[in-house]
Amino acid sequence: MKKRLSDYRKSWTAERIEETIRCLIPVAIYAVIYLTWFFHLEGTKALHYSEIHTALDDKIPFLEIFVIPYFGWFLYCSIFFFYFLLSYDLEAFFKNAAFFFIGMTSFLVISSVWPNIQYLRPEVMPRDNIFTHMIAHLYLTDTPTNLWPSIHVYNSIGTHIAIANSDRFGKKFKFASLVFSISIILSTMFIKQHSVIDVLGGILFAIAANLLVYRSDIMVNYYNRYKQRVDARRAA
Repeated sequence: MKKRLSDYRKSWTAERIEETIRCLIPVAIYAVIYLTWFFHLEGTKALHYSEIHTALDDKIPFLEIFVIPYFGWFLYCSIFFFYFLLSYDLEAFFKNAAFFFIGMTSFLVISSVWPNIQYLRPEVMPRDNIFTHMIAHLYLTDTPTNLWPSIHVYNSIGTHIAIANSDRFGKKFKFASLVFSISIILSTMFIKQHSVIDVLGGILFAIAANLLVYRSDIMVNYYNRYKQRVDARRAA
């Protein structure tokens, strides 16, 4: 049943605050585990890397303006992730979290057993402007290793899917989200952070996660059981 916007306008009671904190705890734990694992991979040099490259990568131009949506990804994904939680749309929050955690964990496992690298970055920036400076700084802080599947691609698709499946957003907003999500995907190739293969990997993983999280009853059943436990705890 489609929800009305008024269904989400609930006051910040002590129970709501407690439930929000309860939901944040596993997110915080996962964030610590993910970041620790990720930076360990970034700081560890493998004995052998598999190079990721296609002929199409060489034909894609370097367009530094796309560093804007590339960095915009961080806000896009995080804002809506916490928006669903803070607006108390817990079913949407659980689905979005499950989508993220599935792909991000898969990425860490794959990077651990299959170290990969790309050599697409320009040795010298073709132009001198604020956008190339931003990219140069990005290159210094982010190694060109452990790229498949692209988490930028995967999570931007996941964020758009969450928005597209929400009753609270109108058609125009959902279309704007789609456009921005696509611009993020393109940005990974235009600023030479990812190969076409990484992008395709991110898309394929997103399709699989969408079928699991949004097109099956797994997360709906999990959410219903969660609600039953919460209601039982409150009634006790």
